[in-house]
Amino acid sequence: MKKLKVGFLFLAAVMSGSAFAQDLSGTWQQIDDKTGSQKAVIEIRKDNNGAFIGKIVKITPRPGYTPRDTCVDCPAPYKNKPILGLDVLTGLKHVEGTNNYEKGRIIDPLTGKIYDTKVRINANGKRLTLRGYMGVSALGRSQTWIRQD
Repeated sequence: MKKLKVGFLFLAAVMSGSAFAQDLSGTWQQIDDKTGSQKAVIEIRKDNNGAFIGKIVKITPRPGYTPRDTCVDCPAPYKNKPILGLDVLTGLKHVEGTNNYEKGRIIDPLTGKIYDTKVRINANGKRLTLRGYMGVSALGRSQTWIRQD
């Protein structure tokens, strides 16, 4: 009976550990969902309210693409701001007891469009799937980001 209790406690500890989300904070390589090429490096940090913010810290050169310097087609307060250093991901909140984050917003600095976003980080914390959408998540697109640090 004692072995059964110890085994149960061990199993409960292992299972509860996997229920705790990985922290999103760090540096992530953004992968284009259409081409599979690297787009940018995003640094994600937690703000004073516990939400996550992501800033572009490097624009990755790609064949056939000339990066823009500023967010030309973006709405205020992003309009004409430098893309490098721009907070493109804002307001992302952790969903308690999961590896999910929701209620965020992300701006595409190439088109100026702002999307609702949610994120799921994988169990080992090395990859995340970011889903950008307007209105309904089923009508969006997903990108994979790979942890760099």
